[in-house]
Amino acid sequence: MNTLQVELGERSYPIHIGANLLHQPDLLRQYLKTDKVVVITNQVVDVLYAALLRDMLDGVSVEFVVLPDGEQYKSLASFESIISHLLEIQAARDTTLIALGGGVVGDLTGFVAACYQRGIPFIQMPTTLLSQVDSSVGGKTAVNHPLGKNMIGAFYQPRAVIIDTMTLCSLPKREFAAGMAEVIKYGVIYDDSFFRWLEENQQGLKGKNQALLQQMIHRCCEIKADIVAKDEKEHGLRALLNLGHTFGHAIEAEQGYGNWLHGEAVATGIVLACEVAQRKEWMTESEVWRVKTLLGAFELPLTAPTGMGYEQFVRHMKHDKKVQDSRIRFVIPTGIGSAVVTDEVEEALLKDLLNASS
Repeated sequence: MNTLQVELGERSYPIHIGANLLHQPDLLRQYLKTDKVVVITNQVVDVLYAALLRDMLDGVSVEFVVLPDGEQYKSLASFESIISHLLEIQAARDTTLIALGGGVVGDLTGFVAACYQRGIPFIQMPTTLLSQVDSSVGGKTAVNHPLGKNMIGAFYQPRAVIIDTMTLCSLPKREFAAGMAEVIKYGVIYDDSFFRWLEENQQGLKGKNQALLQQMIHRCCEIKADIVAKDEKEHGLRALLNLGHTFGHAIEAEQGYGNWLHGEAVATGIVLACEVAQRKEWMTESEVWRVKTLLGAFELPLTAPTGMGYEQFVRHMKHDKKVQDSRIRFVIPTGIGSAVVTDEVEEALLKDLLNASS
């Protein structure tokens, strides 16, 4: 097991990464405030891993809230249903929530934890690659709204993140690929040597080699922990983690949440951001080709949905959280390993790019 720390003063917490951590009850129990626990999960994960977690919590008063599976359930309705359950069982501030699942479960559980009685402890136990490398770390919690993704939420840090890499063995190929979009993002914005490592080890990663997976997840969490420690509430540096997300969130909203996986939309968004960079001469053609090739190696989509052009993108991007003074801001690479946040993307460039991609 590898452990690293998210350094946030009194709100610092560990990230544990390793195989079979769902078989180590002492690891989890040290982070329980009392013996009162509510586990939030979904129908798919419940079948796969709820029994293991029940064994880990033997002797603890535990309730399970099982949600339907899908991005469309990351909603205010689901938020309200969990809050109602907590009120019905008279959960108090000494109750610990555990998010067992992917990004939807983690984001939703964190938002509930932030709001219920103005804050109760929660633990992240992510089971998808995307949640292990990204959404479980950093304290961003939220639900979606029909007019925009993650527009209702709070910054609220977990007590710990426990990542059992064996859960990736049950992850469908499409879900694993979606997580790789977020992995590749880290290389593009922050670490060119990590990007090269991904290029060199893609076959082993596709085969879910445990040693490679743990090394990859550790590096992603290390990068994110470093960024979050420097800019917890996204006043500057942390915004770079949104590479591909301005375009990607627009795709998700336009297509209907759940029709494109988040990572699939982000992959296309990364390609569009790189193509903006190439047109502005911030990236070379060969660098853009390398990014497309690596994303394509995991069979991720590289072009926007058919019929989705400039007008459709802009309608949704105007609701992006990075908008300032009515100007849409984008994360644009300046080469592999670096990126900037900018509102200097000309309308004519966007129209030409997005209408051509549709």
